Amino acid sequence: MKHILLLGAGRSSDVLIHYLLKLCRSEGYRLTVADAVQEAAHAKIIANGGDDTSAKAIALDGNNQEQCRSVVQDADVVISLLPPAAHLTVAKACVEFGKPLLTASYVSPEMRELHEEAQAKGVLLLNELGFDPGIDHMSAMQIIDRLHAEDAVITAFRSYAGGLVAPKYDNNPWHYKFTWNPRNVVLAGKGTAKYMINGQVKYVPYHRLFSHTEDVFIEGLGDYEGYPNRDSIIYKELYGLRQIPTILRGTLRRKGFCAAWDTFVQLGLTDDEIIIENSADMTYREFVNMFLQYSRMYLVEEKLAKMMNVTPKSDLIEKIKWLGLFSHDKIGLERATPAQILQHLLEKKWKLEEGDRDMVILQHRFEYHKAEGKFEIVSDLIVYGDDSHHTAMAKTVGLPLGIGAKLLLNNQLPLKGVQIPVVRSVYEPVLAELSAMGISFREKERLIE
Repeated sequence: MKHILLLGAGRSSDVLIHYLLKLCRSEGYRLTVADAVQEAAHAKIIANGGDDTSAKAIALDGNNQEQCRSVVQDADVVISLLPPAAHLTVAKACVEFGKPLLTASYVSPEMRELHEEAQAKGVLLLNELGFDPGIDHMSAMQIIDRLHAEDAVITAFRSYAGGLVAPKYDNNPWHYKFTWNPRNVVLAGKGTAKYMINGQVKYVPYHRLFSHTEDVFIEGLGDYEGYPNRDSIIYKELYGLRQIPTILRGTLRRKGFCAAWDTFVQLGLTDDEIIIENSADMTYREFVNMFLQYSRMYLVEEKLAKMMNVTPKSDLIEKIKWLGLFSHDKIGLERATPAQILQHLLEKKWKLEEGDRDMVILQHRFEYHKAEGKFEIVSDLIVYGDDSHHTAMAKTVGLPLGIGAKLLLNNQLPLKGVQIPVVRSVYEPVLAELSAMGISFREKERLIE
């Protein structure tokens, strides 16, 4: 009996567990779900239609090498939804015992170093098989390969993706609620983004990232804004676009979000290194004031408005006020970093409530030349969640991983070594099954010259 091992039963696991339980029932496989809290793994199994006979829940410390080795060696395929830092421990165990691994996380330099050893042992370590990264790669490559087959010359590629709250449930001034790991949202964009426009390389350091946006229109939903994400230029090679003069991958948010978030960056509230010693007894107002210039003349709100060059009654300041950062409420966290304090507050204010639904948006925009002229393709994906557990984010992260596991168990993924899903043998079957489930792109092509 083939055995699927899922590591991690967090926010994005519900849809994946439901898919895997259905697969196990139809194919006679068995499933083990491991999590730091065994009860959490068991609850996810029960909530998604399983029971003690169809799946097993176990406790696991993802950073414990011996525990990982113990559980991995009995699996036929391993899926990791653990925090990215824990993937390496799991990957090393998978290489040691010859077990394929699937993750939805970016390939780290340490993971990449396992490529030759994994390839020599005939082991597949397939990363970036989620939403972003994941579906973004696969859907882009499907269009790129098609255009290349038509002898088109691609001159520009822009891609933006975002996890957001569905419009009907968008009821706060930030137009945002958490649909994935809150810590990743708070720390998003650390480092320098890099992209290329008309042959010119552009660098965007973190302190300027959220003021470096461009407008993105999504048909049926309206205007959004996008900011650059990580290093876009490496995808010239990965996507087979070596000569392309314009390439940019970014993150999508509702209009006005980035300017307000930039306030936190400029203040230093996303810093995750310094420790605020007396943070538990400090008020949020005192916390914000710590990062502002001393003045006996101005209120905290006025000092912040002056720093950001807006009026005290501006939408930006109103967003900060709505969060409670000017309040006299106690923080209640012992010796916390600014980023931890901010996350603690945001988890209360940006919580996806039981009745809420989220959505994910992905847009690719290509410009290219063919014999007939210059064209543009806009390809949009919009997916809505079913509820606060079976979210759009859980669908688009979990389902590609589940489909990948099925393909592996059916010996339909011939790749070896450290890989991402940019080849036809991966993207065709994954995108086809997603489309059959209603997760499909709408595409429009137009002549622009």
